[in-house]
Amino acid sequence: MTDRRQHLLDAAIRVLGTRGLRQLTHRAVDQEAGLPQGSTSNQFRTRDALLTGVLERLVEVETAAWDALAVDLVPADVAGFVTVLGRLLRQFTADRRDLVLARHSLFLEAAVRPELRPAITAGRQRLAGWGVPLMTGLGSTDPQAHFRVLLDLVEGLLVGQLAHPEPDFAPETALTALLTGLLTRPSDS
Repeated sequence: MTDRRQHLLDAAIRVLGTRGLRQLTHRAVDQEAGLPQGSTSNQFRTRDALLTGVLERLVEVETAAWDALAVDLVPADVAGFVTVLGRLLRQFTADRRDLVLARHSLFLEAAVRPELRPAITAGRQRLAGWGVPLMTGLGSTDPQAHFRVLLDLVEGLLVGQLAHPEPDFAPETALTALLTGLLTRPSDS
């Protein structure tokens, strides 16, 4: 990805995450990026192309964040994972709030625009490539299903914190409860 294209997509994420989907226009991205009018439309001819580009950039940025998370998880144990994931969720709901809001806007748009779904599916598959082995390392008996459940909880925690911010946001309690429940085998009781 060229620096200019990345700069435009990062500006588009900020527009989408701070102003909403209706305000995501080529002109708004040009202004946010501090570039001359027409810069965004030169890179992304249509709004659909812009939306697809934003979605691909979101996947790239979030995957990098999850990859950085993985570095802190060797060796993996539940307590360490919960601590690091909790830190990431607080970062996403504070410093990268725009990123999460932009992603959720596009997820909702994908509900009525199926052409956006392949990029979302590809992103989830990339994330599963990292998360499924982690769940295996934590002792999961069904790592693929357990990782999907964990992602669902993460999405719910993010939405809840963004919609109704709590100053003492502590996702670790819910993460620990879920992982303990998922990873406890019937023979362990």
